[in-house]
Amino acid sequence: MDVLTTTALSSPDLMQLEDRFNAHNYHPLPVVLTRGEGVFVWDVEGKQYFDFLSAYSAVNQGHCHPRIINALIEQARQLTLTSRAFYNDKLGQFAQFITAYFGYDRVLPMNTGVEAVETAVKLCRKWAYQVKGVPDGQAKIIFVEGNFHGRTLTAVSASTDPDCRRDFAPYLPGLITIPYDNLEALETALQDPTVAGFLVEPIQGEAGVFVPSDDYLPKAYALCKKHNVLFIADEVQTGIARTGKLLACDHHGFKPDVLILGKAISGGVVPVSAVLSSDEVMLTLKPGEHGSTFGGNPLSCAVATAALQVVEDEHLAENAEYLGAIFRQRMANLIKKRPDLLTLVRGKGLLNAVVINDLEDSQTAWNLCLELAKNGLLAKPTHGNIIRFAPPLVMTEAQLDECCQIIEQVFGTFEKP
Repeated sequence: MDVLTTTALSSPDLMQLEDRFNAHNYHPLPVVLTRGEGVFVWDVEGKQYFDFLSAYSAVNQGHCHPRIINALIEQARQLTLTSRAFYNDKLGQFAQFITAYFGYDRVLPMNTGVEAVETAVKLCRKWAYQVKGVPDGQAKIIFVEGNFHGRTLTAVSASTDPDCRRDFAPYLPGLITIPYDNLEALETALQDPTVAGFLVEPIQGEAGVFVPSDDYLPKAYALCKKHNVLFIADEVQTGIARTGKLLACDHHGFKPDVLILGKAISGGVVPVSAVLSSDEVMLTLKPGEHGSTFGGNPLSCAVATAALQVVEDEHLAENAEYLGAIFRQRMANLIKKRPDLLTLVRGKGLLNAVVINDLEDSQTAWNLCLELAKNGLLAKPTHGNIIRFAPPLVMTEAQLDECCQIIEQVFGTFEKP
């Protein structure tokens, strides 16, 4: 059969192809993108947009950052994959680099964020049996309501989102779910001596950028220490400078026992994720007990090293902190002008969301995002009435001002049906 090319196909043509032949597991905005550079993307008709989603915070360093792309090209010309059946000349150097970068003993590299979550869950259970002494088959891990850790069966089993869970039972046992930002509930759950870990997002991104109370995370960490339970931080979305610090946990001055990273660890160039922890935890795994054909491949190692160096060299955490404060103030001012439409803004750094003053099942947030796209800014609703705003961290203050003007204009003139 002939293979179609996209050179002569319009946006409607391409959307129709995807709808016809691809699984319907996403509901994208009707925009077909073909190119990206920095904070901008272009559709196939040539229209330019500000990207205010950053591939769910995977493109913190901006689209097609030249240093990261050059690392990709140079390594791709030499060696892309060996599997872990052999050593390669990049993995050891990358492991040394990333463990020093985040301050851990060891790393276990994988590909996607949810693979890293699965890895952390398996590590926690191994540690429970081999170090803590939990009776075989009884280890439990605490999760929180409203979490989003991906869509594998483990993540689905821990989720409280009916859309994630529906028709995927039976669910994985050994998972406890408690309210988010509730220390009393955590302390009660920790009384169970078979609890091995507490797995939490420092800020719940997919749920709508829920930021917990200032004392929640450090006190939760202290409770875990008291009860000999691993504090596992899922920083797949909040990590890599997104919230104004290298890690969201850095706002509170503690280091998780197990750190889960993904998304922007490669600048959105190739799938890379990682779990970092201590010798005590990581060395419970033995050869053959966990792995991935692509995990730790030389191409990913080269790309991730360059991507993390960009974050440090270009001071992206500091930029996110500075611009985030400006953005939230602009949105707070907008809320005062449109209290009929907007309820609040919340976030840290350049991970923010505005809550629409409407029911969760309304079309208001979706229609607002359609209007934003018409005006050259791409964002996406989450949970019905919330719009998440998360631009690349390479954005300048002048570009942010232009984006705020677009948002203010669209929101300021928007009329509900």
